[in-house]
Amino acid sequence: QVQLVESGGGLAQAGWSLRLSCVASESIVKLRSMAWYRQGPGKQRELVAAINSAGGTNYADSVQGRFTISRDNAKNAVYLQMNNLKPEDTALYLCNVQAGDYSPSYEGWEYDYWGQGTQVTVSS
Repeated sequence: QVQLVESGGGLAQAGWSLRLSCVASESIVKLRSMAWYRQGPGKQRELVAAINSAGGTNYADSVQGRFTISRDNAKNAVYLQMNNLKPEDTALYLCNVQAGDYSPSYEGWEYDYWGQGTQVTVSS
């Protein structure tokens, strides 16, 4: 069973930068979308940034221009560079990786992996 391990979270002050990493425990065949989500206290999980197999990216409006997602397929890894952090960025950040073939029954990719998350806390 593939496991995703996130790291790089921690305490930061507003305006600081952090870089999150997510690495798979083993090689993943047919990597598709890789993404970061976050869940703040009392909030629903939201998509922060995603990157597809062609390198196309999309970001939540709230992080556009401050966060950058990247991936290294050879390392089965995805990263999130977070600059100019704000207190509202405080959340548990979770890595998501989708892989395999498209499944009509799932209406999505065959495999959907999640990490346990890394906490980011930003003080003002």
